[in-house]
Amino acid sequence: MMPRISDDEIAAANEELDGQPPEAVLRWAVKRFGSKLLFSTAFGAEGCCILHMLAEIGPGTRLINLDTGYQFSETLELRERIKERYGLEVELIQPELTVPQYEANRELPLYKTNPTQCCHDRKIVPLRKALLGYDAWISSIRKDQTKDRAVAKVVQWDAKFNLVKVNPLLSWTFKDVWNFIHKYEVPYNPLHDQNYPSIGCWPCTSSVNPGDDERAGRWAGSKKKECGLHVVEQESGSDFSG
Repeated sequence: MMPRISDDEIAAANEELDGQPPEAVLRWAVKRFGSKLLFSTAFGAEGCCILHMLAEIGPGTRLINLDTGYQFSETLELRERIKERYGLEVELIQPELTVPQYEANRELPLYKTNPTQCCHDRKIVPLRKALLGYDAWISSIRKDQTKDRAVAKVVQWDAKFNLVKVNPLLSWTFKDVWNFIHKYEVPYNPLHDQNYPSIGCWPCTSSVNPGDDERAGRWAGSKKKECGLHVVEQESGSDFSG
């Protein structure tokens, strides 16, 4: 097992990359971690921007999608469009249990009765397994999305998964994302054009009204706004996770 990256190196990386564009952050990550770097994407608008950048900067980076079994068909179709456009193969990482197995012997699906547990079982556990043997992973979060993401750093120690987390789009806004998509004609999920600014699993994602927060359609009607992948955890002597 490789020694953990030091807090001093993380601090130096953040100082070096402060104010730099996402491409510079990705170049640093690809150079620093090489084959030990992984990108997990849900094929949101932000993730598609990073895929566009990685196609040039780090085409050999391992790319994964947490296929919960509850993704929209449009999301899975976008995976094929990304492959056609960039030649990038995004690997589907699936939970041990299929949806029918997972929902067996329940009066109601767990996403209705305990969505946090459902997210843990079908997202966090599979990602934890996928990250074994890697030194760093890339996420698509932005500071302005949720309170947990607001405290993230461009480079940080992720205590939840026990490796480095790199957040190239942290300082971007919703407008920045869409300006990039339109400028470079990046493929994106057509549901975004149907008032779905943020897209997750279909049972827990709904369209929003004009002017609503972009994550208002995620677990609508509840206080839950995160699946748990980016919820802050602390570890003594380490940075925040995102």
